[in-house]
Amino acid sequence: MSVLSTLPAGTFNIDPTHSRIGFSARHAMVTKVRGSFNEYSGSGTVDNGVASLHVEISVASIDTRNADRDGHLQSPDFFDVASFPKITFVSTSVKDAGAEKVIVTGDLTVRDVTKSIDIEFEYTGTATDPYGNARFGFEGAAEINRKDYGLTWNAALETGGLLVSESVKLEFEISAIATVPAVA
Repeated sequence: MSVLSTLPAGTFNIDPTHSRIGFSARHAMVTKVRGSFNEYSGSGTVDNGVASLHVEISVASIDTRNADRDGHLQSPDFFDVASFPKITFVSTSVKDAGAEKVIVTGDLTVRDVTKSIDIEFEYTGTATDPYGNARFGFEGAAEINRKDYGLTWNAALETGGLLVSESVKLEFEISAIATVPAVA
């Protein structure tokens, strides 16, 4: 059975207290640095098997567990939070991709640069929480090249290579709450 036919018609809000939007990138070409954004909002709709998604992220909420690195990422060398405070993603299509998977294609905007990306999501199930909310779970990931979005700062290593990889993995662990039925 397809994911889109499994989901009820309606609006679904991302619950930021039970979700994570994060990333990982190679550092010094030997290990990965992981981080997340602590402030974001998003919602999706499903109606007759047609779905859409919109997410807005506050770049100032970046958290890599290192205040100096977070400050550098917020600076003009990277995200330039003062000039570009938000990252947005707006879907252009949502398609079933086999059992328990969907491909969400959409426009990712970082630093006022918009590129189309595909995010593969796995549907991880549904449950009714203790407050009577219908929750729907999704986990997804996508790889992007940060240079495509104007994130070009780097430093050469004495041993060769660069300090920060160009490839960044975007990571999504989403708990969405059904809130409003779609209007027929």
